[in-house]
Amino acid sequence: MNYIKQSVLLLASTMVLMSFSDHDKDKRAKKDQHETQTSAKKYWPNGAQLVISVSMQFETGGQPEGAESPFSGTPLPKGQPDLPAESWYRYGGNEGIYRMLDLWKKYDIKVTSHVVGTAAEKYPEVAKAIANGGHEIAAHGIAWDNQWNKSYADELNFVKQGVDVVEKITGKKAVGYNANWLRRGPNTLKVLQELGFLYHIDDLSHDEPFITKVKGKNFVVIPYTLRNNDIVNIEGKHWSPDQFLNQLKFEFDRLYEEGASKRRMMSISFHDRIGGTPAMMHAMEEFIKYTKEKQGVVFMRKDDIAKMVMNDPDTPVDNSEEKFNK
Repeated sequence: MNYIKQSVLLLASTMVLMSFSDHDKDKRAKKDQHETQTSAKKYWPNGAQLVISVSMQFETGGQPEGAESPFSGTPLPKGQPDLPAESWYRYGGNEGIYRMLDLWKKYDIKVTSHVVGTAAEKYPEVAKAIANGGHEIAAHGIAWDNQWNKSYADELNFVKQGVDVVEKITGKKAVGYNANWLRRGPNTLKVLQELGFLYHIDDLSHDEPFITKVKGKNFVVIPYTLRNNDIVNIEGKHWSPDQFLNQLKFEFDRLYEEGASKRRMMSISFHDRIGGTPAMMHAMEEFIKYTKEKQGVVFMRKDDIAKMVMNDPDTPVDNSEEKFNK
């Protein structure tokens, strides 16, 4: 009988000790999680572990004759209108942008929209809808055209025309810039600085914002992406939306992990006629849900990012293009 009592007491004691052990483990886990979250705060001024910024390019109606499309492999003779290609572009203004705006609104996400001037002229209601949704109106030139081969004066006029047209329609003056296919020239950053721009995105060299010097003054670079870009992967490589989703998840997982010990930013790019399709927006919604499983993930407009890091002493400086920016 005494043996049974001793066994019961021993069992009860063991259970109590196990309970304390589990409690201690929980406390240690919570402490480790808190320390991880706290340590991440020093890398972004807003305490994020990972900042995600979405570009929503509005280009419908700004494309030149013969612009790339699903029909580019069999171009029509010069001067012959390519009606199916033009209808493919119109999809962006008729459907794509509005579908994206609905998704951003559903999850209270603000994005940056680089708007081609002639696109805003042809679809003013679309440009206004973007601005009225609280999204950043950024510049993308007056039309699709090269800038690298323009004189300083011509390039300045080209950029300014686009800014003025879009501002007149939306009431928003752009402070961020994206050149056609990123193909800026040696004078581009000096032109942007003269026109009062805060940042540009035509750079692939970092996974975080950085400062470059233009005529001795700070100019912010918010790196763009080709890896998470619909026009490159969906239209160019013919990925399926689920392949694109997996790319976003893989990129997110690694950058989020790195974000515990350094400043990390994830860039995603959608174009009105490509990213605004039903399947692509379904993929993006799945990705948004995926990011919400983690703490410290913040979606931000690029102008807000630029303002936040502009005078932050922790923002790196990279003057790799110094010879062009003097």
